[in-house]
Amino acid sequence: MEPLTEQRQVNGPVVYGLLRLVRVSPARQEALVGSLAEYCRSHELQLSGVFTDRDTAAGAASAAFTGLLDVLALPDVYGVIAPAMSHLGPKAIAAERRRRIEAAGSRLLLVRKPRTTHHAAARTGPVRHRQPGTTRVLDAESRGPRWP
Repeated sequence: MEPLTEQRQVNGPVVYGLLRLVRVSPARQEALVGSLAEYCRSHELQLSGVFTDRDTAAGAASAAFTGLLDVLALPDVYGVIAPAMSHLGPKAIAAERRRRIEAAGSRLLLVRKPRTTHHAAARTGPVRHRQPGTTRVLDAESRGPRWP
């Protein structure tokens, strides 16, 4: 009898990482690359490389992003992974980069989903303050705190 698929080495869809690192320590860079690798491992994706954008003056067409677009043209590339939308650049540049990634036929995956803003007037219940001894629960999807 053949072993189950879960017991075999199977390559997942190929993705490439994109990091925007301006004045970031080597330890922070290592942690960000590690978070991409862990996300890919847990979602059965194959992280084939990470493009690092350090040039803030280049706009939407930095050398790192141009290289990323080149590999997206390769066959069997599923998409791009980034820690958060901010790694695509400031809002206007990020929107243009997202459009170009999607135009290349690739998906954009974010480790941290964009936060929705909640206005104080939209709250339906009283604000709960943390009490001594209260345990904080972390939401695995957004990695943000939730209070029980």
